[in-house]
Amino acid sequence: MFDLTSSGLGKKSQYVSKYKPDLLFTIPRKLKRAELFVSQNLVRFHGVDIWNAYEVSWLDIQGKPQVKIAEIIYDANSEFMVESKSLKLYLNSFNNSNFNTPEEVRNLITSDLSKILKTRIKCVLYDVESNHYIPQKIQGILLDDLDINIQNCKDKPILEQGHDTVEETLYTHLLKSNCLVTGQPDFGSLIIRYSGQKINHISILQYIISLRDLNEFHEQCVERIFFEIYNNCHHTFLEASARYTRRGGIDINPIRSSSENFTQSNYRSLRQ
Repeated sequence: MFDLTSSGLGKKSQYVSKYKPDLLFTIPRKLKRAELFVSQNLVRFHGVDIWNAYEVSWLDIQGKPQVKIAEIIYDANSEFMVESKSLKLYLNSFNNSNFNTPEEVRNLITSDLSKILKTRIKCVLYDVESNHYIPQKIQGILLDDLDINIQNCKDKPILEQGHDTVEETLYTHLLKSNCLVTGQPDFGSLIIRYSGQKINHISILQYIISLRDLNEFHEQCVERIFFEIYNNCHHTFLEASARYTRRGGIDINPIRSSSENFTQSNYRSLRQ
């Protein structure tokens, strides 16, 4: 039986500054997906989890501190996902460890995560001033200024659709859920791309707001949104992604799509 209490979440943690790969802790995806009946859904989803770690530091062979930003990407259909606090503690363990080159650090991160997650990992180390991390505005139709009745957000709102067939991108900065273990709030921006019968914009915003007290990890929250929209609206194409604000120097950005040709863009939104 899997036990989340054996992770470091919600507990006082010792600062380990020497390389220690066994700090990493994994969570089986199937546990929460069983609740969502993913195996019974007719749609096969695709996607990735993109992690940006802004506090990756180590010592070069002469003892001089080095600092980079790590981009870590792995398949949404991997058996496991990594628990975020354990990744932070793992990366902290590089701080007072000596390495010959950045490539050595990147290779270690790639190898260690690939081993525990049992999937292929893409890891890139960027300079802190890299153009890769210049903030960008999310493109699409912003929902946040819509006039809604908050009373309609208390129970799960019905996702209403019209008869028009459209292709559009909707986004909101009002995504909020809570950590499954600590209960602490997580904030993010949600992007929904779809093709099919037009979703009533007020009903989709009311649905997103209704999730404010949901206790799930980032990845699980986005999967819930993806499947509930897909199962209710039956779009020919659907993609749900989120840009979460960082915690502990790390932001997590899940992407779930009905198409294998999904948008795998790792940009930094203005609030990240």
